[in-house]
Amino acid sequence: MPRSDIAAAVFPPLVSPSRRAWLGQAGAFTATGVAASLGCHSAFAADAPGNYPSKPVRIIVPVAAGGSSDKLTRLIAEKLSVMWKQNVLVENVPGATGTIGAARTARSAADGYTLMQTGEGLTLAGLLLKDLPFDVEKSFTPIIKAVVNPQILVVHPNTGMMTLRDYLNRAREKPDSINLALAGNGTIAQISHAMLAQQTGIKVNYIPYSGGAPASLSTLSGQTDALVITLAAVTEQVRTGKLRALAVTTAYRSPALPDVPTVAEAAGLPDYAVESWQGFLAPAGTPKPVIDKINRDMASVLNMPEVRSKLDEMGYKVAGGSAAELAASIEKERPRYAQVIKAAGISLR
Repeated sequence: MPRSDIAAAVFPPLVSPSRRAWLGQAGAFTATGVAASLGCHSAFAADAPGNYPSKPVRIIVPVAAGGSSDKLTRLIAEKLSVMWKQNVLVENVPGATGTIGAARTARSAADGYTLMQTGEGLTLAGLLLKDLPFDVEKSFTPIIKAVVNPQILVVHPNTGMMTLRDYLNRAREKPDSINLALAGNGTIAQISHAMLAQQTGIKVNYIPYSGGAPASLSTLSGQTDALVITLAAVTEQVRTGKLRALAVTTAYRSPALPDVPTVAEAAGLPDYAVESWQGFLAPAGTPKPVIDKINRDMASVLNMPEVRSKLDEMGYKVAGGSAAELAASIEKERPRYAQVIKAAGISLR
């Protein structure tokens, strides 16, 4: 059975608010957004901003425990628990490129007690998967972009590839000779490498795994030659020499690995830049005062010196900003990634 049919069988259709309501909850001044906020007033009155949260809060992480997304969420949840004097529970709901956890979030009550950690993967799911049990653009309310970080291209030390130029030359001279591990099909890692391939004319053999951990293990063990993955997932392996870093995808070098050049620097591609992000969303219709409070409190946590230090060590860069800014960022990235997907012929349908 196709994945889309499986998803439709498992999850019932959702009734979602309009796209304007989604943006309105993120802070856009639209009539629909105002109406949605007013419509939530009676439900919200029992738990005013000063009283929120009055019970435990659940954060759904749509990937398996132990990865960089999970570690980030648990770090933030621990600090919020102390700040709110309420348990903040992290629930891992992996599977189907993150859409199972997203569907569970979308079906949850829009009261601020169920949140979701996510990133550009949700946007990519909307572009790549058909008949999802939720609407990527309408079923969620943005809260905050917590961090940004590069994807990183690393190779096994025994490959003999010392620089990005070596990698590109081999991929051109011997197409499909490089086995490149990915944490799954349709991930930001694949998108970022597809952009590199489109700009340089290279061709490699993509080998998708069921997550970042098995993909990393395949390159660490030498089963695959190279790996593109979020920098935070392999920072320690690069530092200890178990993997050799060739380049990061952002327009800036990462303070966590300052000697690793950017793709733009190493390949002479000034227009190349891909920045991955991780943040938090809530079900559509969550009252704006609750969204604003969560945004402020998460921003406070992200600016704690000990939290910033830990995130810097992992390879993250604190982003922050308003819910409206996250909504605008999501809207901006969608057409860019759609263009890359179309040109590369990437499909999960």
